[in-house]
Amino acid sequence: MIIEGQIRKMITEIAHPIQYYMDLNGDFLDVNQQLGKKIQLTHDHNVCVGCGFDKSLFRMGFCKNCFFTLPQANENILRPELSTAHLGIEKRDLAWEKTFELQPHIVYLAASAEVKVGVTRASQLPTRWIDQGASAAIILAKTNNRYEAGMIEVALKEHLTDKTSYQRMLKNEILSVDLVQMKEKMKLFVPEAFAQFISEDDSVTVLDYPVMQFPKKIQSLKLDNHNVYEGTLVGIKAQYWIFEDQTVWNVRAHEGRYVKIEL
Repeated sequence: MIIEGQIRKMITEIAHPIQYYMDLNGDFLDVNQQLGKKIQLTHDHNVCVGCGFDKSLFRMGFCKNCFFTLPQANENILRPELSTAHLGIEKRDLAWEKTFELQPHIVYLAASAEVKVGVTRASQLPTRWIDQGASAAIILAKTNNRYEAGMIEVALKEHLTDKTSYQRMLKNEILSVDLVQMKEKMKLFVPEAFAQFISEDDSVTVLDYPVMQFPKKIQSLKLDNHNVYEGTLVGIKAQYWIFEDQTVWNVRAHEGRYVKIEL
């Protein structure tokens, strides 16, 4: 069977283990059901997630023009402290920016190979934690908008990383840490102006991924220029497919590519 379409990040559903699905232009693939099976991936062409044209992709699935013009690729997507919608100041499209930025946001601590601090919209939990391959996570603060969350994150980045080591995460090199204790420690570094947003919810979310075999030495697969890869799927973690030969495919990094998947 062959299904094909534009790659977008996998849809996830929290369960034990986490359930993964792909929507390829209406063709849905239950990825968990493919574990232990041989799969062939073929890059066909590109479809920019912004304009929809077959162009060379620059970043985040966007062609270069869309990346530098659309609000969905705005600088505060990666750096929330640069958000200005709460001031009524437009960067690219104020109406879009208000919708995206002026909603409840979460500052969280997530454990994987190390503890990281991150920001996401409240509506994106636990999806954000799953997409990063966190083994466990806890809410540190709940804010009214993106700027407030970004400012807390900036303060905590003096003490914690804001990056995930994808190789160590995929190898399942998990740090043993008490996130409740870590939260208590990090609360001390929240600026006084934003201390009101600290969450009293100390529940820890533990995440279980469908992996039969973790890689020991990672080989990253980049599908481009009509290349083809074939391998046996043995795991899914974060937004990665893990294959038996220790090849890993970052699905999210391939957004905008049109791929044929032969099962």
